[in-house]
Amino acid sequence: MKTTKLSFSNTSVLLVSGSLLLALASGCAAPRHAHSTPQWPASQVSSSDQPDPNWLDHDRDRPQPRVIVPATPGSQAQPGKPPSDATVLFDGTDLSNWCSMDGSPTKWIMGDGYMECVKGSGYARTRQNFGDCQLHVEWATPVPAHGEGQGRGNSGVFFGLDRYEVQVLDSYQSKTYADGSAGAIYGQYPPLVNACLPPGEWQIYDIIYTAPRFNAERKLISPARMTVFQNGVLIQNNVTLTGPTGWLERAPYQPHPEKQPISLQDHGNPVRFRNIWVRELGKPGKKEFTLAGSLLDTYTGQYGAIEIARDGDQLVATVGGVRFLLFAESPTKFFAKTTDVQIEFPEGGHGKPTRLIWSVGEGANEAKRSK
Repeated sequence: MKTTKLSFSNTSVLLVSGSLLLALASGCAAPRHAHSTPQWPASQVSSSDQPDPNWLDHDRDRPQPRVIVPATPGSQAQPGKPPSDATVLFDGTDLSNWCSMDGSPTKWIMGDGYMECVKGSGYARTRQNFGDCQLHVEWATPVPAHGEGQGRGNSGVFFGLDRYEVQVLDSYQSKTYADGSAGAIYGQYPPLVNACLPPGEWQIYDIIYTAPRFNAERKLISPARMTVFQNGVLIQNNVTLTGPTGWLERAPYQPHPEKQPISLQDHGNPVRFRNIWVRELGKPGKKEFTLAGSLLDTYTGQYGAIEIARDGDQLVATVGGVRFLLFAESPTKFFAKTTDVQIEFPEGGHGKPTRLIWSVGEGANEAKRSK
């Protein structure tokens, strides 16, 4: 390579293989770094670069946040109070918000302000469904401690009905495989640290859950994510789940509704739970419930030109030849999410109803059962 340097009073010129590089000597402005970010005038910044393009920075007309009463801390002797905008799932007084997986009454038992798993009783799930949410749950493993590894104070907190588990386990001075210890996203992510208290002491999970999303073709468009605090310590930092959590396999995602029950696992140990509450995140909407299959079966049939059928834990209505997946907002009222279709069974819960009330966008129409 041929290089020639020419010198002048305050400027140097460098010729490299016929290319001219001009370097300004001292006293001249330094050139902009090749990777520096252009400083555009504010008027030239795209609205898409704003956190919310609907509002200016410091916009005086932007709505104020809702005012709530925050949660109060508890103690080992007494649980705290939930925030004012929380849905209370268990406050120590009754199990009305819980049932077995099939919708029948749960066989878990009540104690002095707590609910306790009974071996062989099956999972306990919420009647109401939840998608993106903040869940607070307090739990305590048996004392004296009994068993080893996965047999020691084992339970779990599940989202998506029974798909995505945060492990509950007595991991205080007790060893098991890392991705199965307390606070693990079971089988996928061990906790960042072991923040467990001794057996019998009340421990706290605060979990931020983002539900997976599936498109109309039932393909995954965004996976589930979780952040978990245990006893005030971050142990899972916005981790992305590879699919449902499992013992023997890494199963792929299967499409399901965004909102599903929250469940507590029966793993054969008398683990206790108290002070369970949840705050729904994202856009507000109607409450959704997973109803007992035996109740849904009473609704199936032909009502004039409308057909009602089962699809797993949900009903499907065929109206005008179009199939609508229905979501339960109560034991007798259902709605679709793609079109404003609403269906009510006024006689629901008392055998097979003889009629239903339906509407699309407006009004109310009665259709009698024909078969």
